Amino acid sequence: MDIIKELWYGNVAPFEQCTRGDKQLKELLKLVARNKEELDGTLTEKQKETLEKFEENMNEMHGITERDAFSYGFRLGVQLMAEAFLQPLAEDE
Repeated sequence: MDIIKELWYGNVAPFEQCTRGDKQLKELLKLVARNKEELDGTLTEKQKETLEKFEENMNEMHGITERDAFSYGFRLGVQLMAEAFLQPLAEDE
């Protein structure tokens, strides 16, 4: 099966590959989880609801920016490939 079909059917997930094994990201995720847990212990129920809504909004925003960054990177890669194939090789001057 070609890569476009693999991508369409969800068999290729570029976003999963980007963070696999990134030690700095793993440490940041642990820090975020620890800080959230500490914060949750001090909040009222209303504040917890507000924090949950905030997190949902941030996740949605990150999803949009990640999608846009992927789209831009993909288009840029295609443009680079097109230029590489369409430009004649320069003669030594």
